[in-house]
Amino acid sequence: MIEAVIWDFGGVFTTSPFDAFTRYERERGLPENLIRKINSTNHLENAWAKFERSELDLEGFDTAFAAEARALGHDVPGREIIALLASDFRPEMIEALRRIKTKFKTGCITNNVPSMQQDAGQGRSFYAREIMALFDHVIESSKVGIRKPDPLIYQMMCETLGVKPETCVYLDDLGGNLKPARALGMTTIKVDTGPQAIAELEVATRMKLS
Repeated sequence: MIEAVIWDFGGVFTTSPFDAFTRYERERGLPENLIRKINSTNHLENAWAKFERSELDLEGFDTAFAAEARALGHDVPGREIIALLASDFRPEMIEALRRIKTKFKTGCITNNVPSMQQDAGQGRSFYAREIMALFDHVIESSKVGIRKPDPLIYQMMCETLGVKPETCVYLDDLGGNLKPARALGMTTIKVDTGPQAIAELEVATRMKLS
């Protein structure tokens, strides 16, 4: 029996930043998927991973990411990549969360960076604050110093919500973040689009969400 639904944030409640990465690469004549290649190389200890654990500030990330790009023969400032993370919200996912909250415990596990915490307290953020208020608990990588796919971060959420992994549904747009959740016993949903994810969540929860 499902007791809790746990969500990623970016790429779930917002559109994927990968489209923005692709536009950036095309506009600058960079190889396709270069940014994703940089982020996936040494993915536990690269600039992106350290930034999401708050081991680097924005200036440090800018320098470290640029060095990783240069190692592949390209000039890509880290600051410009962070600016690409701003995405459009998916209203249908926010409505699904509202409905889920009436019956299930809710949590959010998000890999984010310190500058995104600051942005969430400013302008863009009416919707971000509105969404965050719907969760019973939120875990941010940049605050706890642990990031997905470390299994510990999923276990932390289960302990806080007072549920067992096998009673949870977990949604994320990245397959690599779903694997440890699934290994713990969670029902997992890979978010490609809002309607697709909601349809799968309706099956998992036996609840009408749209």
